[in-house]
Amino acid sequence: MSLEESLAKLREASAKKAPPEKRAVLAGAVQQLRDSGMLEKTVKVGDKLPPFNLQNADGTSVSSADLLAKGPLVMTVFRGPW
Repeated sequence: MSLEESLAKLREASAKKAPPEKRAVLAGAVQQLRDSGMLEKTVKVGDKLPPFNLQNADGTSVSSADLLAKGPLVMTVFRGPW
């Protein structure tokens, strides 16, 4: 099963669990983001990111340039401090 197929199954299962009113709120928020033009400003597959500095899990500032000097870079984004 491809990643896209797996994600589609997850979306479908998640939609069945949420009450209709919550699905409507989420769908409205997603549509507002689409209508805002924000998607045209996001990074696309294959795009190169500009150099950046971010804090790692320990709070230490890390440079993308320093990491790339050591080899390929994979970045993971955590949505919260938990």
